[in-house]
Amino acid sequence: MTDVFESRERSSIMRLIKSKGNKSTELKIILYFKVHSIKGWRRNYKVVGHPDFAFPEKRVLIFTDGCFWHGHNCRMLKPKDNAAYWEKKINATKIRDQRITDLLTQKGWKVIRIWECELRSQDITGKKLSILKSD
Repeated sequence: MTDVFESRERSSIMRLIKSKGNKSTELKIILYFKVHSIKGWRRNYKVVGHPDFAFPEKRVLIFTDGCFWHGHNCRMLKPKDNAAYWEKKINATKIRDQRITDLLTQKGWKVIRIWECELRSQDITGKKLSILKSD
């Protein structure tokens, strides 16, 4: 499918997408925490990889990954324009994500990665976050 925007206009639109406070990922997780009375989470926790949420007492870190930016295959979103650039960029992100997960795991953290598309299913989200619920 051909892009409906000119290159310069598409760049302006893409610059507006922020990595923090994203409604489709982080804000949904916060709502989940509140609804399920999950406490003890921190934002902007100083640890490599910049997790979206940290539970220092439980040694749990949560990353909410956007499906497009982190290369999830749920919708097979692959831009046709400048395809080589996007493939290289997304592959580098996937490699970086795995390195960070491995490093944090070696340091004794439990790393949970939640895909943007999984947030639509309380079942999947609930299974991944079940270790955070009070006993």
